[in-house]
Amino acid sequence: MGRRNRNVNKFAQRKRERKEQAKNPQEKPAADTRKHYEDIVRENAAFEEYYKNQKVCPEEEWLDFMTSLKENLPTAFRITGSKCEADALLNIVKSEYFSDILNMKIKNEDKEEEEEIKPISLPWYPGGLAWQLRLSRTDIRRNELLYKLHNFLVAETAAGGVSRQEAVSMIPPVVLKVEPHHKVLDMCAAPGSKTAQLIEFLHAEEDKVPTGFVMANDVDNSRCYMLVHQAKRLNSPCILITNHDSAVMPSLITTDEKDPTVTKPLKFDRILCDVPCSGDATLRKNPDIWLKWSTGNGNNLHGIQYRILRRGCELLAVGGRLVYSTCSFNPIENEAVIHRLLQEIGESVKLVDVSDMLPGLKFHKGMTHWRPASKDMVFYDKYEDVPEKWQTVVRPQMFPPKPEDLDKYNLEKCIRILPHHQDTGGFFVAVFEKTSQLPWEKAEEQKMETNETAEVSKEEKKEPPKKKRRMGGYREDPFVFFSGDTEDVFPSIKEYYDLKSDFDSTCLLTRCHVGKKKNIYLVSSVVKDVVQKNENNIKIINTGVKTFVRCDNKNMTCPFRLSQEGLPSISQYIGPKRRVNILKEDLILVLQNDNPSNPPDIKLFSEHTQNLVKDFATGSCILEYQDTESNLKLTLVGWRGVHSLRAYTATPDTVHYLRLLGADYSKYDVNKFKKASDVSDEADTNNVAEVSQCSTSENEPNGDKENNGDVSTNETSNINST
Repeated sequence: MGRRNRNVNKFAQRKRERKEQAKNPQEKPAADTRKHYEDIVRENAAFEEYYKNQKVCPEEEWLDFMTSLKENLPTAFRITGSKCEADALLNIVKSEYFSDILNMKIKNEDKEEEEEIKPISLPWYPGGLAWQLRLSRTDIRRNELLYKLHNFLVAETAAGGVSRQEAVSMIPPVVLKVEPHHKVLDMCAAPGSKTAQLIEFLHAEEDKVPTGFVMANDVDNSRCYMLVHQAKRLNSPCILITNHDSAVMPSLITTDEKDPTVTKPLKFDRILCDVPCSGDATLRKNPDIWLKWSTGNGNNLHGIQYRILRRGCELLAVGGRLVYSTCSFNPIENEAVIHRLLQEIGESVKLVDVSDMLPGLKFHKGMTHWRPASKDMVFYDKYEDVPEKWQTVVRPQMFPPKPEDLDKYNLEKCIRILPHHQDTGGFFVAVFEKTSQLPWEKAEEQKMETNETAEVSKEEKKEPPKKKRRMGGYREDPFVFFSGDTEDVFPSIKEYYDLKSDFDSTCLLTRCHVGKKKNIYLVSSVVKDVVQKNENNIKIINTGVKTFVRCDNKNMTCPFRLSQEGLPSISQYIGPKRRVNILKEDLILVLQNDNPSNPPDIKLFSEHTQNLVKDFATGSCILEYQDTESNLKLTLVGWRGVHSLRAYTATPDTVHYLRLLGADYSKYDVNKFKKASDVSDEADTNNVAEVSQCSTSENEPNGDKENNGDVSTNETSNINST
């Protein structure tokens, strides 16, 4: 008998399979039968029969419900970022983009008539920052009149100023009521739009690092990297991304605030439980669901949805709040899961009515009666009626509460959003609060044995673990925290950037034990504690925000430059000697001249700025701008060359800042409907002034070239092409 669980060489296995196939050729697989969304017939008789029988919608609304489901989903987005930037961007959106389309009409192909596309502010979203347009993504992409709006959404999404997200998908983080001190867990986080909202709410108090954090988890390793991408746009030192099956999420520990020498179980103040579901409430966005919908989809998912919710309740702190949500109409995935949990846990967790947090939102209350069905579309009123062959599909836990027990569960406090209510997708939301320990939670769990993780010893540093290859990819790089102010590279960083004494250098980390430190990341102190106490118990994919980047340059006394990603987190600790309070016209000059091989010469700047940077040492610095007429404040990474000054920002950020400053960014705002020759002619015309403006420094014998103290061209070009 061979060894069990032995490693299999996948490459050799594939080679054997190819040889086997050559010996025994099989019939070619059937052709791809998938259809373009526009060609899909948006009908499914089983879907209509099932939901008519379940009475998810009042009979008098059924026609509106089905009509709405067959139409394309409107575009929705929200303004993100710091309050001053969000306010400025919102004013620009209203004045420059919405004003052009307020009276515009566009042909609705579904109704074969023209409709107004007036923007609608979602009344229930805080700050009026979320908007919906009666336009699908296809409409925006294909209509030449809307190309500027399309370019705006694409560019600002890349820069992190806008998040494009389905309107109803924004609801769970709103009702979760996250505050800066909360420990937050997003159990099924990918692709990350809701996670982004959680981080935004966590950072509600600007100019302060939150004392809480967000742990974003997903079971799919590849989807975890979508979360990494979202996190990079949000520039937060307070996020961890983990890769686990949330139904069996491991118990974590943290340092006890009362006695730092011991640990205690980590319980979360807020948990988002947006579980995997059949997704039939997203039919407007994903029409292919019409082709593959069946009653079995919801029945098959009920068990895993329950297990995730149950584990979430175990990880929730007493007094904490948990939100369970799906994008499904099916009561088997919604109220049946809620009912099953409440049956088991008694009164230790209760449903909460949050309708007062969502002013202006139209919805139906949760269902109190439904009928589970087998795959042959037979409905059952009680489990005893289920034939033996279907008893593994229709389970006893899927049935509704008895009429006399309805008051125990308060299922009407759940929220059901249907697409015809306010021209959205469908959604289900239930909000729980934990009032006491669950029946099966043992008291001794609160006294877990201390499992302190010591700082990496010098001996371990000498012999770092080798990066072993395994099937399916490499192991994650380690998280190596700085030992303190004596860390080899830190003294030069501290002196060069004039870091304040209260900066905690032990919150800096790298992803390697030996070799040159290329990127240095920053985390908050609470995230550092969670990582150090649990990295052997949980698979952490990513954490921290990139703060310093190695930039070996002969004219730079410190080998590390600042990173724009981490600037909001580190800026408050950097002293005045690496700061430049730049004027508006100078900042615009810096941003518009973004060619790294030909940065703007110091002589082109105002006398004010020239005097400020006259005695500046070559290298990385902070460019600060404060609008005297508004509360707009911009902070950018700059680079002081021998004879030049430039911004060190990626192209999307450059466009974002130029837009906020009301400056010209037309060279980035290309009309894709025009011929390439027309666009290039316009670009040549627009660039004449720039070329003549920069020619002074280029033609000088001692001009400010790329190797005289500025950042290398190749490195910056890569950034600007992001």
